[in-house]
Amino acid sequence: MKSVTAFAPATVSNVGCGFDVLGFALEGPGDEVTVRFAPGRGPGVSIDDILDDEGRLPREASRNTAGVAAGALLTLLGESRAISLTIRKGLPLASGLGGSAASAAAAVVAVDALLGRRASRDQLIACALDGERIGAGSAHPDNVAPCLCGGFVLVRHPDPLDIVPLPVPSGLTAAVVHPDLEIETARARALLGDTVPLASAIRQWANVGALVDGLHRSDFALIGRALEDAIAEPRRASLVPGLAAIKRAAVDAGALGCGLSGSGPSLFALCPDRAIADRVAAAMAAAVRTHIGPRLQAYVSPIARDGARVVSTCDS
Repeated sequence: MKSVTAFAPATVSNVGCGFDVLGFALEGPGDEVTVRFAPGRGPGVSIDDILDDEGRLPREASRNTAGVAAGALLTLLGESRAISLTIRKGLPLASGLGGSAASAAAAVVAVDALLGRRASRDQLIACALDGERIGAGSAHPDNVAPCLCGGFVLVRHPDPLDIVPLPVPSGLTAAVVHPDLEIETARARALLGDTVPLASAIRQWANVGALVDGLHRSDFALIGRALEDAIAEPRRASLVPGLAAIKRAAVDAGALGCGLSGSGPSLFALCPDRAIADRVAAAMAAAVRTHIGPRLQAYVSPIARDGARVVSTCDS
């Protein structure tokens, strides 16, 4: 029986000033989804197993991020054959590293490969967003788009989808630390409210423009000045103990800037090269141990060129 396994990487969304519009992919960690035809079962999607989730994720396909995304793609392509999934979670749950997006992206890439690569990029993104809506409570392409496309992206508009790839300066490297906390995206979004002071909005727009320009011109100093969130992070700061101290430790160690990854609790820092990123990751980890606790995961990665992709196929 033929099977296809796809990998989808962690992503950092918002990236300071780019709430719901900016995101980039890491080389790892990530989620894997293996798909196969399931003859003898009814049409649609079923889940055979979920690994490394401590039994916390739903096994019903209609309630599972990867299951819903895979089902959306089958419907889009008019496919009636039954397909089963095995999901391996490499990303911590509720971490702010795009775990829902990664499961959904890996599922649609694997299903599309199993069916002969019939879907466009935008179709894959749309189906993955259907899945992320189940897992995260809402669908925002700033995780799914970089997860599927790789690189650093700007989502100019979610519907109709308009994804703008951004250049990545040579050497730009991310340090990411995930404390032993969980923050549900829906809870973090509830803190934001529905209105933004005009002065904060103006500051945010200016920072987004500056960050995009800094990426285009490889201006690390400008990138650092632009990595400021005037809207979301101030309202979410209470969710991560010692947030200001952790950010200060990153900058003192040489980071261009530091902030929450997505809705947190993970924090990212952008750095001009790998050596500085290693030093920044160690400084952030030390600050997390002081202010939150000893358990954490730290990752250092360049901005990944590749997004979700097939990593193995098997004919048996």
